[in-house]
Amino acid sequence: VQLVESGGGLVQAGGSRRLSCAASGFTFDAGAIGWFRQAPGKEREGVSCISSRDGSTYYADSVKGRFTISSDNAKNTVYLQMNSLTPEDTAVYYCAAAPLYYSGRYSLLKELYPYWGQGTQVTVSS
Repeated sequence: VQLVESGGGLVQAGGSRRLSCAASGFTFDAGAIGWFRQAPGKEREGVSCISSRDGSTYYADSVKGRFTISSDNAKNTVYLQMNSLTPEDTAVYYCAAAPLYYSGRYSLLKELYPYWGQGTQVTVSS
């Protein structure tokens, strides 16, 4: 299983960024791909996830209405479009894969995701 994130970088507050997660080495028909982030000195938190089976999505309250998760099954890639970024969004962003998708807030429990990418840094300047 390999997950490779890309798209991180420096962006001004109010700007946008799109992250990509290229997945290979597994087929989770009923699973999920999630995006998580970790800021310095803070715990890793769930941001958003998408079901591999039916495309259902879930967002943390902190990003709802600003971030959009999507997938391109032909490319085995999941995207995270981030708009209206603020300095509080500064973090290392990770994508992760889970063999099962749980609806609701359980879908962002990091303990349910055994496979992780290496992360990509997003820095939002004020």
